[in-house]
Amino acid sequence: MQVLFNDLAAQYQAIRNEVGDALQQVLQSGWYVGGDHVKSFETEFAKRCGVAHAIGLGNATDGLFLALKALNIQPGDEVITPAWSWISSAEVISQCGARVVFADVAPDTFTISANAIQKKITSKTKAVIVVHLYGKMVEIQPIRDLCNQHKIKLIEDCSQAHFAETAASKVGTIGDCGIFSFYPTKNLGAFGDAGCLITNNEALALKVRRLANHGGLTKDEHLFEGMNSRLDSLQAAVLMVKLAHIESWTNTRRLLANTYIDKLRMVKEIVLPRIDEPLAHVFHLFVIRAQRREELRNHLEKLGIQTLIHYPKALPFEPAYAYLNHTELDFPVASQLQYEVLSLPLHPFLSHKQIEYVCWAISSFYGY
Repeated sequence: MQVLFNDLAAQYQAIRNEVGDALQQVLQSGWYVGGDHVKSFETEFAKRCGVAHAIGLGNATDGLFLALKALNIQPGDEVITPAWSWISSAEVISQCGARVVFADVAPDTFTISANAIQKKITSKTKAVIVVHLYGKMVEIQPIRDLCNQHKIKLIEDCSQAHFAETAASKVGTIGDCGIFSFYPTKNLGAFGDAGCLITNNEALALKVRRLANHGGLTKDEHLFEGMNSRLDSLQAAVLMVKLAHIESWTNTRRLLANTYIDKLRMVKEIVLPRIDEPLAHVFHLFVIRAQRREELRNHLEKLGIQTLIHYPKALPFEPAYAYLNHTELDFPVASQLQYEVLSLPLHPFLSHKQIEYVCWAISSFYGY
């Protein structure tokens, strides 16, 4: 049996007629950048997130960079970010001329805590970027309280956690702003690169919108230097179609994740994802920690099961950050994760039979 890690082709087949109609509307309008399709998506996405403003952007990396610029992060400032994440949440700090300060993550959530951040705060700390990794919400309120105490800006990277929520809050709404990726493989993905920034701060929203459009809101208006990072109309139309399905797809992800958890619970050689509140995890990825990870991965590959590693190397140990001279002793959790994490197949078009096959393959590998 073959089990694909993701299956965007199956997703397209499920919505091809809706997508075709939506794209035809854009093409026939003759308006391919901005316009009503982008405005409609921004309005609906903001409503779904429970915020006042959503600004469509070219991608989430741009969103993080623009957030830092709009929050006036300057050269010489320090910004704290997780040691375990995709590089976007760190490289944008350097691009602003600020200094990257890594904080280690918790072994059971893969995310940073208020306590970890507290240890890294100095007189130069001006912002924190938290990452809701793999689809699981960070415990955000203690971090918000800490940032308020030290007058530090808080940016939420929600790229992997679309519409995750706790009883107290929705993802992306507690920080000064939240950033979303619509990369094709994300839970809510476009047909190319796309992203978004959300906020309840009107002044911040206006500044980001200007920064993303060469410093102005209209053609030939340039109040200051900006850049070009805009959500195009075709991607907005695709995202509007997918918005109608995201709740159902997310529920399916949760059901399949629960099947994994139920059937792999007895395997002592692996650590399963932690679930604190049912809606706080949207399972963009189903990541386990596994003993003999490479052997297990090879075993699964021989059985036709695709897996990936998110991520092969912790950020402080990437060549890009060699100048910081970190060692594995500085980040013991992130260091260990490099050798243990394994992402199992999980997407809305997997069958329970396929999930059970993966569970059997893992269990049998460890002799259960």
